[in-house]
Amino acid sequence: MKVLLIKVSSMGDVIHSLPALTDAVQAIKGVSFDWVVEEAFAEIPGWHPAVDKIIPVAMRRWRKSPLNALTNGEWRRFKERLKARQYDAVIDAQGLLKTAFLTRLSRGPSFGLNKHSAREPVSSRLYENPQQVCWNQHAVERVRHLLAQSLGYEVPDHIGRFLLERERFDCDSYSDKPYVVFIHGTTRHNKHWPEPYWCELANHVNRSGLRVLLPWGNPVEKARAERIALASEYAEVLPKSSLSRLAGIISHAAGVVSVDTGLGHLTAALDKPAVSLYGPTSPARIGAYGTGQIHLTLDHCPPGDFPAVDPDIFSPMTPDFVWSRLKTTL
Repeated sequence: MKVLLIKVSSMGDVIHSLPALTDAVQAIKGVSFDWVVEEAFAEIPGWHPAVDKIIPVAMRRWRKSPLNALTNGEWRRFKERLKARQYDAVIDAQGLLKTAFLTRLSRGPSFGLNKHSAREPVSSRLYENPQQVCWNQHAVERVRHLLAQSLGYEVPDHIGRFLLERERFDCDSYSDKPYVVFIHGTTRHNKHWPEPYWCELANHVNRSGLRVLLPWGNPVEKARAERIALASEYAEVLPKSSLSRLAGIISHAAGVVSVDTGLGHLTAALDKPAVSLYGPTSPARIGAYGTGQIHLTLDHCPPGDFPAVDPDIFSPMTPDFVWSRLKTTL
């Protein structure tokens, strides 16, 4: 059986889809997947052994200059790759109008979320076989149920398994001494843990005999990482790295501290112990999924008088409190 999966973004959403492929492989002999994914995350599907061909799409980039995509031939070449195979099933696991449109361009019976299950209900009109999937469960479980219903098998009763092929990762230069990775960059300002808290936590980690590694993805994050490193006894700002290299670095870490962001979901997929910090968001449906994951929310924080920090929503989640949880994972 050959299946086309459409799950384009974000990084966390793409990672959340991987356990569904593991279920399908266990249930259907010989099944394999092609995957349509945003070009920025095109490395990720290839880490799963059931993925045959990756079809990158540049919807974010094309949205900024649609005329260029048409005149330079990118859109035409993408459509040719999308139509190159006849599929036994085409599954839109995103539930958006733009991704539902891609199912109509593909060759094969189309499946997706019905109007009661999709984030954009109108998208369900474009599928031949819309499926009802309960909202009141984690995003990983929603995708597992969508694929199971679309392909005709039962969802296994165990926790989802990501099944990443770790030999694809590389981090030899950082595996000689133990370290903790700080994933400090995220999208919205109020999801950032305060920078002074990161600096203080780094010193807690250093005093325990571990160094701190600081990844970054843009100039703002790099500048923050450099300030944390300067305020710490033993911290290192990583060079600009591919997702595969970051996966290797995270997979060899003694532990990870992460805000609500894509690399936090990658950490969980690698089965790496981690403390994830949630302020305005809830981990109930979109939190880091897997074993060894500690989700800290404001409800967990002890009462007291706290320093003024930015963003102030995180003031009760102090470095001492986070360290008390992190050290239990090391």
